[in-house]
Amino acid sequence: MRIVTLVENTCGHEDCIAEHGLSIYIETENHKLLLDTGQTDAVVKNAEVLGIDLSAVDTVVLSHGHYDHSGGILPFSEINHTAQIIMQRSAAEPHFNGDRYIGIDKAIPDLPNVRLIEGDVQLDDELFLFSGITGRRCYPQGNKKLSCMRKGKKVSDDFIHEQFLVIKQNGKRWLLSGCAHNGILNILDRYKELFDSIPDYVITGFHMMKREGEHTEEEKAVIIQTAQELAKMNTVFYSGHCTGIPAFEMMKVIMGDKLIALHSGETVI
Repeated sequence: MRIVTLVENTCGHEDCIAEHGLSIYIETENHKLLLDTGQTDAVVKNAEVLGIDLSAVDTVVLSHGHYDHSGGILPFSEINHTAQIIMQRSAAEPHFNGDRYIGIDKAIPDLPNVRLIEGDVQLDDELFLFSGITGRRCYPQGNKKLSCMRKGKKVSDDFIHEQFLVIKQNGKRWLLSGCAHNGILNILDRYKELFDSIPDYVITGFHMMKREGEHTEEEKAVIIQTAQELAKMNTVFYSGHCTGIPAFEMMKVIMGDKLIALHSGETVI
């Protein structure tokens, strides 16, 4: 198995582009796939630098309907016309941060190889997608400003468009999330319902991003409690993007070697 961070907010390879976005490249025994595609065509440029052939990718999983995870889909589609692009149907809804549109490009759902799904889907023996998160413990405070357009009305985003990829490989399970808008603890609770266990490895943002000194006391409490809960698990977490450096550093003190930073161009495993 091979996992490479193609796009992330910070740079780990001098010739790779860093941007506010996320894209993870994964090779399994049976697949070459992408989780998300970053914000721009950086996913294509970084793949070229790293010698990754995106034309060989067979599956793209969009974690949720935001621009910084979907912006590379159209550039990717110019060089790969056959990979199925899987997203929750609700990911195509308009999404906003305040008045600013942060949803996906409206041309994406019309691509012929897009597969719109609803709920959980077993893709094959290696790959499983799930959604349907209802828990709200340690819920990311940054969600308060986010909304979506549903039936012609702007409402608070409930993140039903967020989905999570589980990869089974060599007796281990990997859980991959984009931003964990639903809260990583709630996502893991749902995982436990499905698999009666915890994953061996998790790759995710934690949606806790703010500049140094900007977190409120309530936000700090959520960050610390989340880290304390994760530290109890026999799981290794890889994180970056929307976690933000200040939150990551707070969590690292608590989680130690169980928390590893992601950077553009670096191989995870």
